[in-house]
Amino acid sequence: MESEVLSTPADYLPILIQFGVATLFSVGVILLTHFIGPKVKTATKLGSFESGVEVVGNARQPFSIKYFIVAILFVIFDIEVIFMYPWAVNFREFGLSGLIEMFVFMALLLLGFIYVIKKRVLEWD
Repeated sequence: MESEVLSTPADYLPILIQFGVATLFSVGVILLTHFIGPKVKTATKLGSFESGVEVVGNARQPFSIKYFIVAILFVIFDIEVIFMYPWAVNFREFGLSGLIEMFVFMALLLLGFIYVIKKRVLEWD
C-alpha cells in the first residue's frame, strides 16, 4: 500500500517567511539609501558618463563587436570544460564506452575551435 504525502498550507510557511524577509530587506535597503544618501545634484553628476570616458559623438554609430564575440566564445568553451570534471571523477566507472564518449565530445569541441580559428574570429584586425 502506497502512502500519499499531502501538503498542507503550513508546509509553505517557511517559503512565505523567506519571501517576506527578502522583500522587506530589499525595500528597506532601497529606502534607507534614499533617505541617508547624499542629495547634492551637480551638472557633473547628472551628465553622461561611460566607463570613465566623456561621451563624444552619436551613440548610434556602428562599432566592432569582436570583444563580445571573444567573451561569448570564452564562456562557451569554459562551460564545455566544466563538463569534463564529473567525467574525470567517475572515469573508472565509465570504462571504455565513457572514454569513447569523451573522445567524441573532445572531437566536437575541437571542431568548434577549428571553425572559430578558420573564421578568424580571434584576430583583432
